[in-house]
Amino acid sequence: MLRSLPVTDVRAVGSRDRLRAQTWLRGLLLPGVLLIGWEILSRLGFFPPNLLPPPSAVLSTLWELALSGALFQHIGITLYRVAVGFVLGTAIATIFGAITGYSPFLHDFLDPLLQSLRNIPSLAWVPLFILWLGIDETSKIALIAVGVFFPVYLNLMSGIQTVDRKLVEVGKAYRLSDFQLIQRVFLPATLPAYLVGLRGGLGLGWMFVVAAEIMGSSQGLGFLLVDGQTTGRPTVILASIFLFAIFGKLTDSTLAAAGQRFLNWQDSYHSQSY
Repeated sequence: MLRSLPVTDVRAVGSRDRLRAQTWLRGLLLPGVLLIGWEILSRLGFFPPNLLPPPSAVLSTLWELALSGALFQHIGITLYRVAVGFVLGTAIATIFGAITGYSPFLHDFLDPLLQSLRNIPSLAWVPLFILWLGIDETSKIALIAVGVFFPVYLNLMSGIQTVDRKLVEVGKAYRLSDFQLIQRVFLPATLPAYLVGLRGGLGLGWMFVVAAEIMGSSQGLGFLLVDGQTTGRPTVILASIFLFAIFGKLTDSTLAAAGQRFLNWQDSYHSQSY
């Protein structure tokens, strides 16, 4: 027999849905106003169409690419590269961040090298990865993984190092094992910083995919961006930028929403505001 939800639960769910819809509407307000203003100013001749075409022209270009089927191929291969690079970079960063954050010896041994590598620009890795891995998918995914690695590593390591020492001492006083100490003290305390690192890594993954798709690629949004530049088509360039912004925001919002489910125990200012 199906049971109906209590009235208070129904009201709570409805209230959360309304707040979520209001949040999305507030977020769409400013971009919508900017796009409308851009369209109007372009129609009035303030922006030269060969340099900054109106949004309607960009949408028309996207529609043409969608009808030809090329748009979905470019989107699909870019999403694949970002997803695989993100998973690979996150996995490696989690291991290194955990051991360097937990062990002072390993931190002193590994962190100086990793911090030096963190400051190397993304394009500087391109010729080296081409030399080592060729121009196929391996080199592109490796470059994206490098971009994802450092924000995740840095946030996780810092989160572990800044865990309240008193909490650790209380756990040891209760004779918790190392595994129990990690599970009950370190994991909840570092999870917020880790999730911030994941979002930062995902953002850099979207940035690094452009550099990755310069490496002999014939598909992808990065290739579409460069192709628009070489052929002198600003509508294609702007269409690629729009797609990067849209999919970057969608993936970030998905990751943030998933992370929020793990942090619903927090009595934070943000949770009270919304």
